Amino acid sequence: MGEGSALHSFLSELSGIVWGPFLLILLVGTGVYLTLRLGFLQFRTLPYALKLAFKPSKEKKKNEKGDISHYQALTTALAATIGTGNIAGVATAVVLGGPGAVFWMWVTAVFGMATKYAEAVLAVKYRIEGKNGEMSGGPMYYLSRGLKTKWLGRPLGFLFAIFGAVAAFGIGNMVQSNSVSDVMEGTFNVSPWVTGVLLTLLAGLVLLGGIKSIGKVTAFFVPIMAIFYVIGALIILILNYNMVIPAFGTIFNDAFTASALGGGLLGTVIRYGVARGVFSNEAGLGSAPIAAAAARTDYAGRQALVSMTQVFIDTIIVCTMTGLTIVMAGQYQGGLDGADLTSTSFQIFLGDVGAYIVTIGLVFFAFSTIVGWSYYGEKCFGYLTKQRFIGAYKIVFVAFVLVGAVSQLSTVWIFADVMNGLMAFPNLIGLLLLSGVVAAETNKFLKVAKKEKQQEREQRQAG
Repeated sequence: MGEGSALHSFLSELSGIVWGPFLLILLVGTGVYLTLRLGFLQFRTLPYALKLAFKPSKEKKKNEKGDISHYQALTTALAATIGTGNIAGVATAVVLGGPGAVFWMWVTAVFGMATKYAEAVLAVKYRIEGKNGEMSGGPMYYLSRGLKTKWLGRPLGFLFAIFGAVAAFGIGNMVQSNSVSDVMEGTFNVSPWVTGVLLTLLAGLVLLGGIKSIGKVTAFFVPIMAIFYVIGALIILILNYNMVIPAFGTIFNDAFTASALGGGLLGTVIRYGVARGVFSNEAGLGSAPIAAAAARTDYAGRQALVSMTQVFIDTIIVCTMTGLTIVMAGQYQGGLDGADLTSTSFQIFLGDVGAYIVTIGLVFFAFSTIVGWSYYGEKCFGYLTKQRFIGAYKIVFVAFVLVGAVSQLSTVWIFADVMNGLMAFPNLIGLLLLSGVVAAETNKFLKVAKKEKQQEREQRQAG
């Protein structure tokens, strides 16, 4: 008991150091720098990026390489990021930092879109094709292949792969299945063992089929789960429209008050808003570009614009819905936290139906995160072992879904936080050092996109 407590204390202190002001400044600072270097790309191209993301997939072109469509790559990344952070993470940010934390989540997302774009550009440019024809990419590859100095690139790539392969078992596996078992037991009185077995079987069926199976499942699954939750929140906002503007006012006012800005080096509000924003959309952590690397695309910039929309959907849309509902309900100073606070907030406006929406949403979100992160962990592990023992990794990963569902995981939660933070450091260094490559690839693609738009206009006029 004493050893467990000591480990918990050590990891808590380590998490505080890893996720301290330096990393938060580095995360947001990288996004600001890339935004400036790319000429505010996320603002100029968002409508076009959303069109690319959701337009029907055409037949594969001769110059396209990859395993899954743009849309499937997007939904795989969304599956991994739209998770407990959108329900429990937003609530925690509001409790610890106040309503103004939601504003700083928005700021993180706006600049995080540029970061996510850059990650995807590099992931596609430096990906490799394996013997079985499957693509592999992500920070471990663009660090080792993109940075010319081998003494820097290879060690950074190796470190990222270690952190990613281990982190997948924490934030992408056990803490997700544990969240599902907790909420199912609390709402429907279902035994954690029953939940764990069902989750394990479902995860095994999806994961053992590889990225094409994952892509098909997430392409079907993600829109349903996101729309289900967002519609519930939208009903609340529409039925209580008179409370929406005051809620926005509370968020903006709290974001800039003296009390908010005086809570430390960055201010309590800013710190928790930035930290939870990053946890939600994972911009800068280096996870999502692993999925982007599998996309069928002819230009790195094309898939990168699609990847960029993930941050917009995750934080600007889904997290905003949660944040507004929590602020409108006004229960964030009543001792509740996490999913309980979000559930209570929904329940205030919709009765028991509201609690069911949050519960079912959390189940869907957490399961999708398991599916998405399994692919991330597999690719990191494959990089370390030169693509050997992948099957064994998948089997162990699936088994840990059950372990997470029936365990007490407070220490694992903190360990997962540490691993996620450590993933970000080598990735952000790579993004800054390779920003010139990102700019060059962007300019090349935007010229192509401009010609394509002109051709489309001419075809419409002729038709």
